[in-house]
Amino acid sequence: MAQKKYLQAKLTQFLREDRIQLWKPPYTDENKEVGLALKDLAKKYSDKLECCENEVEKIIEEIRCKAVERGTGNENYKTTGMATIEVFLPARLRKDRKKLLETRLHITGRELRSKIAETYGFQENYIKIVINKKQLQLGKALEEQGVTHNVKAMVLELKQSEEDVRKDFRVQEEEQNEAEQKEKKIQRTKRGLEILAERAETVDPETMPYLEIANQTGRSIKIPPSERKALTLAMGYHEKGRAFLKRKEYEIALPFLLDADRYFCQCCPELLDTVDNYAVLQLDIVWCYYRLEQLECLDDAEKKLNLAQNCFKNCYGENHQRLVHIKGNCGKEKVLFLRLYLLQGIRNYHSGNGEEAREYLNKARQLFKELYIDPTKVHNLLQLGFTAQEARLGLRACDGNVDHAATHITNRREELAQIRREEKEKKRRRLENINSLKGMGYSAHAARQALHQASGNLDAALKILLSNPYMWLGDFGPEANNHQESPSQENIDQLVYMGFDTVVAEAALRVFRGNVQLAAQTLAHNGGSLPRDLQLVVGDSTPSTSPSDSASPSDSVSPSDSAGTSSASTDEDMEIDAVNEILEDIPEHEEDYLDSTLEEEEIIIAEYLSYVESIKVAAKKN
Repeated sequence: MAQKKYLQAKLTQFLREDRIQLWKPPYTDENKEVGLALKDLAKKYSDKLECCENEVEKIIEEIRCKAVERGTGNENYKTTGMATIEVFLPARLRKDRKKLLETRLHITGRELRSKIAETYGFQENYIKIVINKKQLQLGKALEEQGVTHNVKAMVLELKQSEEDVRKDFRVQEEEQNEAEQKEKKIQRTKRGLEILAERAETVDPETMPYLEIANQTGRSIKIPPSERKALTLAMGYHEKGRAFLKRKEYEIALPFLLDADRYFCQCCPELLDTVDNYAVLQLDIVWCYYRLEQLECLDDAEKKLNLAQNCFKNCYGENHQRLVHIKGNCGKEKVLFLRLYLLQGIRNYHSGNGEEAREYLNKARQLFKELYIDPTKVHNLLQLGFTAQEARLGLRACDGNVDHAATHITNRREELAQIRREEKEKKRRRLENINSLKGMGYSAHAARQALHQASGNLDAALKILLSNPYMWLGDFGPEANNHQESPSQENIDQLVYMGFDTVVAEAALRVFRGNVQLAAQTLAHNGGSLPRDLQLVVGDSTPSTSPSDSASPSDSVSPSDSAGTSSASTDEDMEIDAVNEILEDIPEHEEDYLDSTLEEEEIIIAEYLSYVESIKVAAKKN
């Protein structure tokens, strides 16, 4: 199959260079049948490639038929508006199956999925469609999602076994349940990631799990709050996708990887240069397409691989000098470059670029020789109490020296333990400061914002809050204030007892919806009066005395009010399950993504080098 794709790519190159239009005479007649001139063309190119003439003629005819089909589709689209979609099926269904589907572009993603399922014999609830490197959204029209005429669509099948091996209803029901559970798991995973992304700033690290973003040394990175959630979700989806990649469940891994790519794109480029995750993601996406045998669908494989290469350069420095400065070595990261070169070799081979493919594959082979680990050395480190993963990573970091690797692993363990203690203490102090500000009456959101601006200094954060009431007034703002009842006489008396004027005290309590602490702090900070902008808020407000207007629907029940109800308990249990599913697949070792036995890579390198060597032999004969 790979050799055929190479021939197709080379012949396509020759046709383009010679400006041959196969869909026109003399290669295609008026009835759209093959013309006699195609045999002469096949003879010319078979001599050039030193290949069997019949094989070349057959491939050229396939290219011609596809060109004719495309031309017919273009004419049909212009006259009827019926777009053609090229459907790429799972490997087991691809042989001798028509892959062109006509459809209107105003239909929804759900309607297209149903049409594909009916046409190719799937159960529609158990397939996913990927178009333009994104999951098809079922509720939106195709044209809203950028689906155009002649676009490529890839079908991912969630079921593991083949349709034609079903023998009875029991087997069919089991397979349906399996696929349904996979879909539910995907949805739970997404929910769990959302929860963990929201938790990062507010939870007690001793009692509740959360996701932290760290640099190459293991220390947390300061990230603007506006981008933290997107980056956390991106990394969370990536880890989940990688977990499925390890289990070789590529059809489930790919949607998670594409979601990760979508969230990474919401982050600023400068931020992505500080971590190598985005580069690794590009490799994982291209690898996933390759393992699904769907490289045709990834039109931008070259772009993604170049992006990965540039990201590595920005993150690691020219010739890895930044990485060596930070970590002391770059041996572990070489596995990423091995896969990069391997994928670049595969892409070039399938594009008909034999020389470029050979160059990249030889670079991958050379790196494999450098990174190969003697199993005896791994065993020796296992005897010392280290894990197989630690052994592989340590040996690669120390050029295969067992004694140095043992020292490296021990030092790294101690260093990471110290970093984790420091990071946990820093988070604990931050949480204490947030709780201190909350105890003064400020919301958690306002407290986080102020502490971020004050670089964690509690006194400075309090001054920021007092000097910028609009920073936290949203928690009590004009819209909410319009629904606030008159402050109680008891609260007014408290402020008067502190020395504030009665009218001013009442106005402050209106602004802060009866919160005596915030009213007192603000009045004290402003010399016993409300700032002018807050006076305007009071002037614009109109107290309501109707009990039904005293709170908006969202304010009517606080979390404590709903605690203990069966529905709340069920939701909480579901959230715990969702989070636990995420945590199961988050690797314990921070360099897990650098660990590989390279067994797969070794086989693929040898396979594709044999392909390019056969090209070299043919070229010498010529």
